[in-house]
Order: sequence, then C-alpha cells, then structure tokens
Amino acid sequence: MVQSRRSVLALGAAALMVPVSARAAVREIGWEDLIPPGVPYSEIIGEGEVDEVGDTWNPVFDENATKLNEALDGTLIRMPGFIIPLELDARGVSEFMLVPYVGACLHLPPPPANQLVVVATDTPWPDDELWDPVWVTGTMRTEL
Repeated sequence: MVQSRRSVLALGAAALMVPVSARAAVREIGWEDLIPPGVPYSEIIGEGEVDEVGDTWNPVFDENATKLNEALDGTLIRMPGFIIPLELDARGVSEFMLVPYVGACLHLPPPPANQLVVVATDTPWPDDELWDPVWVTGTMRTEL
C-alpha cells in the first residue's frame, strides 16, 4: 500500500508553551508511541524501490505505516522532533510538520505517515532556528 506524503498525524492547535498549571497533565511521548501497541517500530517501513535516474529511494509503506495509536487522541502530549515549515511569514513558522529526524521530508526517504505530525501554533517559531531540535506540547488528534 503506497501512502501519500500528505498522510500525516495531526497535532491540533498545539502551542509551544503550556501554562505551568497544565504541565502536570502533559504526557511525554516518543515517536514509537505514535504506533499502536503490538506493532513493532522496526516494521513500519516496508520495501522500497530505487530510482536510479533520480538517485533516490522510494519507500513502499505497508499497512503498519498508517496504523495510529488511537489511545493518544485528545491527550495533552509533549514530544521532541524537528521542524519542516508549512506556513512561514515574517513572524516565524506558524504551521509545520514535526518529524523524528533532521532533514526528514527534505531528503529521501520520508518517514511513514504515522511518524509525521502536523503542528499549528499561535506562537510562531523563529525562522532562524529551523534546524534546532524542538519540544512541542499540545493536544494530539489522531487522523490520517
């Protein structure tokens, strides 16, 4: 099953800062937590095809690449990652893809769909810090 690179998890209305009173309820998660229990993290990427002309590897994702941990839906979470800007203006990045490693989606292979998180924030991230690792806190919405 080939998945569109636009298939991603959504981290709805995430804020880069959460009031101190809410921090106690925040669940810190890692990338492996985005897949359902019982699905091995090592099995979320299937076979791939080499494009010798373009000198790239095109992953062929299997059904494990789109399985989501539905238990996270509606949970206030905190997770690390790297920013791939989607919306950028003079104030900074207000919508971005959170990815597990620097350069993901800019270089092949892209992460599978269940390892991509869309983040929207009212507090833009400075565009001069795009290569820095970040922690994002917000309410997780699980949808492809």
